[in-house]
Amino acid sequence: MPTVYVLVGVPGSGKSTWIKNQDWIQDCAIVSTDAFVEQEAQRQGKTYNDVFDDYMPTAVELMADQVVAARDAGQDIIWDQTSTTVASRKKKFKMLPNYHAVAVVFLTPEPAELERRLASRPGKNIPWNVMQGMISGFKTPTEEEGFDEIWYA
Repeated sequence: MPTVYVLVGVPGSGKSTWIKNQDWIQDCAIVSTDAFVEQEAQRQGKTYNDVFDDYMPTAVELMADQVVAARDAGQDIIWDQTSTTVASRKKKFKMLPNYHAVAVVFLTPEPAELERRLASRPGKNIPWNVMQGMISGFKTPTEEEGFDEIWYA
């Protein structure tokens, strides 16, 4: 049975850095809207923020296509999105009903550290009020919602 690793954490919590530090993921499909938005920004010679609003619907479609291709190939998947709400995770379960589901949870750093991490990403700025909304809306994943395992990074 293939496995989906759903990364759960606010921006700046370490999800993408975690991926870079895992040598076992070589054969996994890594799916993320960020990768598509960043590609488009580079293609246009703009920043992530410059293209985000207009390009995000396309990025979501491209990511969904990527998930379907990986699923059809029986490939393990690492889903690199915030996934901080039960509703967002439920959509992932619907796409991958026959997968072993692992939540990889990233705790929110202290405010000063989070601000430092977010500031280190030029052209990719998330307004603090948006971050506060994500932080306050964060729901810790549970086995009851469909996870087979829950890891804390």
